Amino acid sequence: MRRLVRNWNCRLLFNAKSGQEIVRHAGTHQEAKISADPKDKKAVEVDKNGYGAKHCMSLVEKYDYENYLCTLLLPRELRRAAFALRAFNVEVSRSVSGHQIEPQIAKMRLKFWHDSIDKCFEPDSQRSYVEDQPVLRELKHTVGSRKLNKVYLRRLVTARERPPTHAFESIRELEEYTEQTFSSLLLLLLEVGGVRDLNADHAASHLGKAQGIATLLRSIPLAGRQQAPCIPLEVLVSHGVSQERIIRSKSNDKGVEDCIFDVASAANTHLKLARQLHDKVPPQVRKIFLSAVATDSYLERLRRANFLLTHKSCVGRDTLLPARLFWKSLFNRF
Repeated sequence: MRRLVRNWNCRLLFNAKSGQEIVRHAGTHQEAKISADPKDKKAVEVDKNGYGAKHCMSLVEKYDYENYLCTLLLPRELRRAAFALRAFNVEVSRSVSGHQIEPQIAKMRLKFWHDSIDKCFEPDSQRSYVEDQPVLRELKHTVGSRKLNKVYLRRLVTARERPPTHAFESIRELEEYTEQTFSSLLLLLLEVGGVRDLNADHAASHLGKAQGIATLLRSIPLAGRQQAPCIPLEVLVSHGVSQERIIRSKSNDKGVEDCIFDVASAANTHLKLARQLHDKVPPQVRKIFLSAVATDSYLERLRRANFLLTHKSCVGRDTLLPARLFWKSLFNRF
């Protein structure tokens, strides 16, 4: 069923003209020529745009599966731009994540993405490396067709300059980080939808914090000792728990359970605040907030597992998530 939905959405996303075929070779970044006159610049541009859109879609599916499902359910006119923004966010996140990335290399990668934002806003940047990078090419297309705030894009990059081994001092600092990363992306998606509404912005801010905190909690068992756990130091001190105990996350550890509960409660509070604004959010952009469904699902599974991060129900995918998302989308709710 998911494969059928994906194929249907691919046809809606690309809307290729008859006689044109876009093929991506497995395991390569090579672009195939369309079955048209190669001298036709317009046809070549269609080929490039088609490849970039498919590349962004595949990138989000591989590294951000839950948001991939959410983006598939967006209206057709928002889908391509949404995949471009989410793919850009994935690339920025991957620049600093990994077990063998040195700090200097991470800084150079972030510098590349930061400078690329300015390139995408320049009218003559099609002659630069932006044209050769599929994610940047799609981002430039989005910037050229929508009015996006460059500040939000820059926040996606600058927020990740924070060293992964640097612990959060307080829950407030954790919330500020998730607002810069996750909330900024939601605010960009609202701009793609052409909506500038105070209530929608507030909902995006709260939902971004909830989604960000839940995502960081989920990353603790996967990251191990390569990065500091997202549990703030003030929470660890109040319960007398070390970071090592959080990483080990053994069952029946009351102190660790209390720490995870405090942080998960902060995420749940922001999720409730976002949903309280549901009726005040313009109906045409409510599907942008479908990530609330996945966040709520994880927090509920974590609660049932007694806040054990390594429980099998918390480290695997939610098999019922596609059905939940479709049901919420059907009634235009989040």
